[in-house]
Amino acid sequence: MSLPALGIFAASRLLVLAVFALVGRIQHRALGHYLTRWDSRWYLEIARHGYASAIPHGHGAAAQVDLGFFPLLPMLVRAAHVLTGLSFPLAGESVAFVAAAAAAVSLWWLVREHYGERVATRATALVFFSPAAMVFSFVYGEGLVVALASMTLLALSRRRWVLAGFAAALATACDPVASAIVAPCLVAAIVAWRTQRDARAWWAPALAPLGVLGFFGYLWWHTGSPFSWYLAQRAGWQAGPMGTGVFYAIYRLADHGINDLNSLFKTLSLAATVGVFVLWRRLRVRPPLTWSVYGAAVVAFGFLSPIVAISPRLLLRGFPVFAFAAAGVSRQRFYVIVALSAAALCVLSVASTSVAWTP
Repeated sequence: MSLPALGIFAASRLLVLAVFALVGRIQHRALGHYLTRWDSRWYLEIARHGYASAIPHGHGAAAQVDLGFFPLLPMLVRAAHVLTGLSFPLAGESVAFVAAAAAAVSLWWLVREHYGERVATRATALVFFSPAAMVFSFVYGEGLVVALASMTLLALSRRRWVLAGFAAALATACDPVASAIVAPCLVAAIVAWRTQRDARAWWAPALAPLGVLGFFGYLWWHTGSPFSWYLAQRAGWQAGPMGTGVFYAIYRLADHGINDLNSLFKTLSLAATVGVFVLWRRLRVRPPLTWSVYGAAVVAFGFLSPIVAISPRLLLRGFPVFAFAAAGVSRQRFYVIVALSAAALCVLSVASTSVAWTP
């Protein structure tokens, strides 16, 4: 039943790998070089050595340390390395591949539950050919986040409260933005309590934040401060006041033009978000409440961050938006959107091989 999802997953990965292989041939680099760059190296370092115990002095690149990254992905990479004997890079790529495949299947089942197989297949295509979908091939946490968030939303719709809570707890151990999944758990529990007095529903929001809370508790024990992740992010990456990332990206684009690819892609992503909201207002299709709450929470994280803003990767986290678009547009428009999205995926894949844009 999930063959369409796996077929889309395979086709999208072949496209991304073909782009990287072509760039690698031009730059005389191996394919693996492009799959373990950027944040991948931090996850692999944690898998190899565990977390550092202190933040280096200074600011910016000099202060960057692995305390700024969440633990679930490196834990799985470490386990894959121990169980299979693969090198850490290969173990990381294997975990990322399996997680992305699970994300495609979980997403397909989630959308199928509400809109049927045709829309489920369309939604999966929109997600896996979206502009930032090259990260599914990196040693990144996006595959885990989409898989676990999809499982959580599906469990909530089936009133499997404990299962939803456990899936959400694992998601919140992936990265900070994944904590958005706590919001639909809470909303679903409130609705279930008000309409049916179902006290079991409170298991979902009670369990959901355990991943992030457990990580911060570990950091408290390991470094002496429960705020080590926040402090590491502020020292190494996220300069500037909270809530300024979106406006800073727009300012940078106006000041530097398209030479600043980071700001260009973030501003385009913001425009896409506004476009989806306008489309949502015009179409009769309405997503489930938990989907809307999760998508809104993801966007809120982008607005709060001083550096993330509304980026292509952030939109990837708000995957219910793609499902809504798949349900609401005509067949002809769907194919146009997928074609344009796949072209943007190729462009951003090439951009990710340079220092001009980081995924």
